[in-house]
Amino acid sequence: MQNDDETIGHIISRRELLVLLGVAGTTALTGCGARGSRAGTGDLAGGNGLDSVSCVVRPQQTEGPFFVDERLLRDDIRADPTDGSVRPGLPLALAFQVSRLNGSSCSPIPNAVVDVWQCDAHGAYAGVADSPTARSKFLRGYQLTDTAGRAEFTTIYPGWYQGRAVHIHFKVRSSLTGTGYEFTSQLYFPDTLTDTVHAQQPYAARGMRRARNENDGIFRNGGSELMLAPTPHADGYAAAFHIALQV
Repeated sequence: MQNDDETIGHIISRRELLVLLGVAGTTALTGCGARGSRAGTGDLAGGNGLDSVSCVVRPQQTEGPFFVDERLLRDDIRADPTDGSVRPGLPLALAFQVSRLNGSSCSPIPNAVVDVWQCDAHGAYAGVADSPTARSKFLRGYQLTDTAGRAEFTTIYPGWYQGRAVHIHFKVRSSLTGTGYEFTSQLYFPDTLTDTVHAQQPYAARGMRRARNENDGIFRNGGSELMLAPTPHADGYAAAFHIALQV
């Protein structure tokens, strides 16, 4: 059974990289500003405020054992490029804005590599050795931030698996070669929203999850500062996430 509740992978120390995160909708502890717009971004972000930047110190979290650097440059990560099949689930439009902290202001970072990977509605990850999905590549991919520091993904609301709260993994790095900065963490969802989503198919076929946010050891290490605030959007949900790096 897939389980990444142990700290497998690496956590970059604060001495290696000071990372400041702002989740859209939270109160900024440090004022900084960078504004702009891009056609379609407001629709994808569901009105969650990607046209503003807030910078707040937030935690990094473990990469876990399921990161596979498939180098799939794409914004819609629902499909499996090996066979064209699409993982079922409630659509989730996920938008990142990546910025650089410079003194008391933030400016966009273009061409940052933003990776996203997650489990499907039944709790399975693609590309995991010795599993039925070992050769699959669904729900994985990366985008390069545009000139406004934005990267947008179309995915699904995640399912659950033993030992973990519902989450999405992400990584921000300066290149695919391993040089430069790298930041890895996880995104979480309100339990009440997950209850609503997981009562629907295809999630309901797996049954209700056992681990809620407060029962997840990784979440307890700063997960409350990494919460998304999804809003209804089209036939699913949308959420925006701001991250500022001092690099």
